Amino acid sequence: MAEPIATVSRPQRWDVPFDERMDAAAVDRILGIAPFSRIDAAEFPRSTPLRDILLNDTSLRSFRKGEVIVREGDYGNSAFFIISGAVKVTLGKDAIPAVLLGRRETRQKGWFETVAQLWRNPEYPEVRDTARYAAARAPKARGETTATFGRQASAAAQNAVFLSDVPAVLKGGTATLGAGLFFGEIAALGRSPRTATIFADEPSELLEIRWQGLRELRLRAPEIKRFIDANYRKYSLENHLRETEYFKDLPPEELRLVADQTRFETYGAFDWHTDYKKHRDTDPVERLRGEPVIAEEGQYANGLILIRAGFARLSQKYNHGERTVSYLARGQMFGFAELAHNWRAKESVPFRNTLRALGYVDVLVIPSHVVERHILPRIPPADLPTVLPATTEADSPLTQTPGRLPTDFVEFLVDNRFINGRAAMLIDLDRCTRCDDCVRACAAGHEHNPRFVRHGQQLGSHLVATACMHCLDPVCMIGCPTGAISRDAAGGQVVINDTTCIGCATCANSCPYHNIQMVELRNAHGDLLLDRENRPVTKAAKCDLCLEQPAGPACVRACPHDALARLNIRDTDTLAAWLQR
Repeated sequence: MAEPIATVSRPQRWDVPFDERMDAAAVDRILGIAPFSRIDAAEFPRSTPLRDILLNDTSLRSFRKGEVIVREGDYGNSAFFIISGAVKVTLGKDAIPAVLLGRRETRQKGWFETVAQLWRNPEYPEVRDTARYAAARAPKARGETTATFGRQASAAAQNAVFLSDVPAVLKGGTATLGAGLFFGEIAALGRSPRTATIFADEPSELLEIRWQGLRELRLRAPEIKRFIDANYRKYSLENHLRETEYFKDLPPEELRLVADQTRFETYGAFDWHTDYKKHRDTDPVERLRGEPVIAEEGQYANGLILIRAGFARLSQKYNHGERTVSYLARGQMFGFAELAHNWRAKESVPFRNTLRALGYVDVLVIPSHVVERHILPRIPPADLPTVLPATTEADSPLTQTPGRLPTDFVEFLVDNRFINGRAAMLIDLDRCTRCDDCVRACAAGHEHNPRFVRHGQQLGSHLVATACMHCLDPVCMIGCPTGAISRDAAGGQVVINDTTCIGCATCANSCPYHNIQMVELRNAHGDLLLDRENRPVTKAAKCDLCLEQPAGPACVRACPHDALARLNIRDTDTLAAWLQR
């Protein structure tokens, strides 16, 4: 007998709108406000019409005075347009204290507290003191009926953050944005952290646009793209260039000329972690073909490329294929050696490598004639790259792997996106005796529940363990509704505030390395905590680099054979030295 078959509609992009309260009247209102009023709806395809984008990818939001809109350091996935009111940007020394933003307040333990963990830790893993939760949201143990733990949505609402005494926070390093301006679009599209905390300076109404809709508007509506890019060029681009080597000493008037001729280009998919997890086990050659080409080996060197956000693969032709030479990240540049050579040599050379986008990459392109006129003449000859050979040689500076890393190891790091790691856990399996002292030390510092797994991707005798790498591009932060997962302001570690984490698992599902676990909570008696629907209450747990321990990561200190290290993959010299011990 044939099995029954059910016919269902294929899921569509807008099955779940950004805000179900949006309606036709709200869309009409938005289309009456500049610059949206200048958009030509005919430029949008039938599959993604303008009205449907505004209906499904935007939300009209009202903020009370003092309510936080975005937090400094957060990785959001939406931008904002101010319809009415004004917002305050807190900068530098006036940044909002972390505790007011729902974040974990870090306090390093003393030596006695560190030793006392050996006997003070609870008998069971992941024990929580239920008294610290509000009575209406207190978890119940299995069999109890008096207390409940609220649903995730209500918990998120109760974790909304307000600044009760705004004047006490603001002293001087602030800026005010009024109606008619966008903010947050660079962080939304470029996956860079929010550079400031922004809150309502008065009752305000904002249009929030999730990145999918913002991408479509920039693609189909030149007015929106010009408006946003003009804002960036006016307020941020010169500062960005000023932070880049070779630009910092340019006079302001010349820097402005360079900024005026800089192009903005974008490659790849914003949600790269989703695509990466889907194709990580496919053939490497096919994966390489799927990476968008930014600049190609052998092409005329027509500009200097600066990576504004994301990662890029640097590869070179080798036999009938290509080999990975290096990788570039935010703040690095491509093509400078070729441009410098062509400026001072009689014979020009093309690009010596191919630059490909690894996921989403946002770049700035400065035309070669601008570099030759305004930048190269101001650099001392001793600081310029050496003249390149006429033909590419295996031992030329451009083809050396970074830090003398073996070529296969570079491929391994790039293909698995470990280049994202600022504190990856590497284990030398030739030295490791599988004693598990590292695991026990981690458990002792985290209430009997180790925050990593001593398994993972392996190349030869070297293993990258399943432990949080505290990434340069931590996609786990995207979408956290309460700001519970964030970077520590001091050391940049990615940490979770257990108090404001509501167990939604957004971070765990986003992490492409499976380095975040959802753990079930218990009370002091070892009973599982349940919500009002009798489901286990969970929290996100991950390595925090023993931020509160005075001697740093316990896993490294406990290894008796020096087999384990926490390394920044971008520091290729240190990485190469560790591999070649």
